[in-house]
Amino acid sequence: MLPVPSTPILITRSSPCLFRPFAPTLEGRSGTIWYVTTDAFLADCRARLAFDLLSNTWNAVVLWALRDGPSRPVDLRERIGGISSKVLTETLRRLQFNGLVDRHVHPGAPARVEYRLTALGRTLLAPIEAVGAWAFEHGNEVMAAQEAASTPAPQPPRSSRREPSDPRAGVREAAPRL
Repeated sequence: MLPVPSTPILITRSSPCLFRPFAPTLEGRSGTIWYVTTDAFLADCRARLAFDLLSNTWNAVVLWALRDGPSRPVDLRERIGGISSKVLTETLRRLQFNGLVDRHVHPGAPARVEYRLTALGRTLLAPIEAVGAWAFEHGNEVMAAQEAASTPAPQPPRSSRREPSDPRAGVREAAPRL
């Protein structure tokens, strides 16, 4: 079981597989404190939905880029950097499909499109910021682990016995028949 977080989250609706009750009140407020259990990894659990949303690198990056207000795709590309138009379009469509961003078309020729976070999309900013803070604090440790894992393991010392350079060396040839 995971440890209870030091700052519990007050939740009014939850998936039974994701959250488990901990205490009946929080600082005089009515409600139930919930914390994540290891059951969150079940195939039909809502936590998997959240993990899927955040596992795509560009989803979190685009949501974070939209935190200050509506933006056009070309402005998002400049702000984010390193994302192609195709990948940005796919990401925006995926976020729109999941109800995290709204697409607003301004009339005119040519039509001008802007994307903005929905109220639901704004709820992901705090978890994204928390993951970013974790990465800032522990990024060097992760990179050191990656470096250690990619460094080849030391080879055991070779035997002191000298190997012949010719693969046929030391092989006796049969005596010729007379």
